[in-house]
Amino acid sequence: MKKPLIIAVFLCLLLGLVGIAPGCSWELQPHVYGSPMKRFQSAAEFIRAFQNGWQGYYYPEESFSLSANGAATLKAESSMEREHSTTNVQVEGIDEADIVKNDGEYIYLISRDTVFVLQAYPPEDMRILSRIPFDGEAVPSEMFIRGDRLVVIGSSYVDSYKDHRESSDYYSSQFVFIKIYDISDRSDPKLVKTVEYEGTYNTSRMIDDNIYVIITSYPHYIIMEDEIIQPDDIIPLCRSFAGGEEPGDLEPVCDWSEVECLDPEYCSSFLSILSMSVEDGSESYEKKVIAGNANAVYASYENIYVTAAPFYAYMDELSSSESEHTTVYKFRLVGTSVMFMASADVPGTVLNQFSMDESKGYFRIATTIGHVSRMGSGSTNNVYILDAALNITGRLEGLAEGETIYSARFVGDRAYLVTFKKVDPFFVLDLSNPSHPEVLGALKIPGYSDYLHPYDENHIIGVGKNTVEADPAEGDFAWYQGIKIALFDVTNVSDPKEMYKIEIGDRGTDSYALRDHKAFLFDRGKDLLVLPILLAELTPEQKESGGASGSVHGQITYQGAYVYDISLRGGFKLGGRITHADSSQDIHYDSDSNVERSLYIENTLYTISRAKVKANSLVDLAEQASVDLE
Repeated sequence: MKKPLIIAVFLCLLLGLVGIAPGCSWELQPHVYGSPMKRFQSAAEFIRAFQNGWQGYYYPEESFSLSANGAATLKAESSMEREHSTTNVQVEGIDEADIVKNDGEYIYLISRDTVFVLQAYPPEDMRILSRIPFDGEAVPSEMFIRGDRLVVIGSSYVDSYKDHRESSDYYSSQFVFIKIYDISDRSDPKLVKTVEYEGTYNTSRMIDDNIYVIITSYPHYIIMEDEIIQPDDIIPLCRSFAGGEEPGDLEPVCDWSEVECLDPEYCSSFLSILSMSVEDGSESYEKKVIAGNANAVYASYENIYVTAAPFYAYMDELSSSESEHTTVYKFRLVGTSVMFMASADVPGTVLNQFSMDESKGYFRIATTIGHVSRMGSGSTNNVYILDAALNITGRLEGLAEGETIYSARFVGDRAYLVTFKKVDPFFVLDLSNPSHPEVLGALKIPGYSDYLHPYDENHIIGVGKNTVEADPAEGDFAWYQGIKIALFDVTNVSDPKEMYKIEIGDRGTDSYALRDHKAFLFDRGKDLLVLPILLAELTPEQKESGGASGSVHGQITYQGAYVYDISLRGGFKLGGRITHADSSQDIHYDSDSNVERSLYIENTLYTISRAKVKANSLVDLAEQASVDLE
């Protein structure tokens, strides 16, 4: 591998580890709603902005000055009639890409470097219909399915040529690929078009037949050198081609004069939103390119909100309550057109997409300022409400001092927050008045929830970990234990209650659903809840030797889907477990036999791992069929 690739990969890994800064300096000025962003006035100004911005990655204490007052200014549908589950998404009707999709008859899944298409229903006829292999360094990550179109999004390394100096050389860069297939014949998918775009994949959404892919691109390391460079050395490259055609030459995604920015002085990366129609068979696509970055993304039917925090906001030695802030970019969606509308800064950093929401024209966001450690902290948690122009209309600040947000969920005029350090304060917030949000009630219980999911308008499911407080001599914290699933009753908003709870395993027990909501399967009409669980249990010897203190990890004993009957009448009742492991040797954290997803079609439950797909009856969980993914 050539030296430029090594340095470029190192920089990307470094920036990913520290949280990645937004593309521009954080001291933003208010923007007129719907007005265009700034443009660079010359190629020299464009190059200088990125040199200044990247200098800040190496010497942040010299490159980022804070204002005197500290904080930043606050500024499925399916063509099938058959009943079936769909991907668990944040906003109903707005699809999110995943490693598994189904349409009521077929299952589409990614296993290792291959996309499989399975005839899934009826279960007795389950079989592999086709495979789409990805050779070389191309790795499929996620996909969408819409009618007879399959969209596969992944990453690859492509030889690119951007250095125009005498010592110029080829080097490999990371690219995001988007491939659209015609699957009208499921046994023979046909590639319709491919788009390759230099950068790293953040996330994507599909609204009707339009997809929106968010990409962050980092300039090549040569911008840190004193030699003469050109704008095209900095701007990411792209290309598109139809069907099985040979790829053409890589070209800059746009001219330097088309790049938009908030601050033309300090820029370090590009934020791009690629948009295209799934149904359109042409190679055309649209792109919005700004000097920016993406940490978390929320999408409504009309807008996409992208947040970015400076990397030092995530680092104890560099951050402070004055420096921790999040920049919010708002983009309007009209078909495949994406238009910048507004931007704003709010104090603190966001946890994930569920820390954001849009309702009745207002944008709501939950943030944490500060860091939590065993020896104490000064962290606080906040909720801000912004109008259509991203002006702050209301705020709740200083919630759960000394703790941090572990999960958030906005549901209509309410918000639910879980903060944690030693116990789990479950907050119920009233957001009906955008100018005066308020805390309605709070419940403090052991443990915490990593994910919150509405059961109905007055009940919330929480999935997380149980905890036990550490010995005071060890510090002011709690040891996490096994998985905890709880059902909260918020009918009386001033007095929320934990109606039911169930605990699974000991310290070391894990679930994909704690980090990825798409691993969570819930259907209230079927009283069905399914979670993939990696079970860790303390041995009798561990319990006798002090394992009960909370610090000892249990031994991994099982991995599979836990299938629960869930209701307001009886809480959680385990109906059974389904595993793909053939032996104890198959049970570990990164086994191909680990169940990662589950779905149902009619009364059949399907569980998916990288090794196989199983079909079991939802009536008694009896196995109906199994297919090895080979």
